[in-house]
Amino acid sequence: MYQLKCENLSVGYEKDCIVKNCSFEIEKGDYICIIGENGVGKSTLMKGILGLVPLQGGEILYGEGVTKRNIGYLPQQNGVQTDFPASVYEVVLSGCINKIGYSPFYKKEHKLSAKENMGRLDILDLKNQPFGTLSGGQQQRVLLARALCATDKLIFLDEPVSGLDPRVTAEFYALLSKCNRTMNISIVMISHDIQNALKFANKVLVIREADYLFTTVDKYRESAEGRKYAGGIGQ
Repeated sequence: MYQLKCENLSVGYEKDCIVKNCSFEIEKGDYICIIGENGVGKSTLMKGILGLVPLQGGEILYGEGVTKRNIGYLPQQNGVQTDFPASVYEVVLSGCINKIGYSPFYKKEHKLSAKENMGRLDILDLKNQPFGTLSGGQQQRVLLARALCATDKLIFLDEPVSGLDPRVTAEFYALLSKCNRTMNISIVMISHDIQNALKFANKVLVIREADYLFTTVDKYRESAEGRKYAGGIGQ
């Protein structure tokens, strides 16, 4: 049973359709990597699924308790984040915003969720630090904790290790894998770090200029394209 199913999605900006007729589905516990060359529409597709960019065609179906409001999202890093004035705790707690309904205040369970997720990602000691003073790796942990506050089902990540050094990148991949394995949270991640990203994934969505491919990581590695870009069979 799918958590989220995309049927013939077309996404773009105004009259410019970038991704056309893309279909795939996310099952509970999946770890899906979205890969492809620059400019083929990976981020545009993800934003379309999340409702940040209007769909030009197709349909999104939800199952297994997933809705538009309980999907976690970790966007690309940008310069604005370095000047963000909130504390680590405030940033993480804001992931519960869709759960508070019409109340102007966070409830006890929301605050507990924020602390639990900071503990899971080993950032509880940073609770009171300004977000903008953190290193890139620490900021990504904070944003991942924020995404975990939004969902216990499905998280989308857009190039989360971009700009991080190899050690911090490896640590972040390990955290994602832990969330996927121990919390059974489905992961959908855009990455240019193909070989490392696919070590943890079970499925891959390849976006190309003219078409796309959705398959298992094992089958992708066996293909000519997979041997070229993903390290080949058995890696």
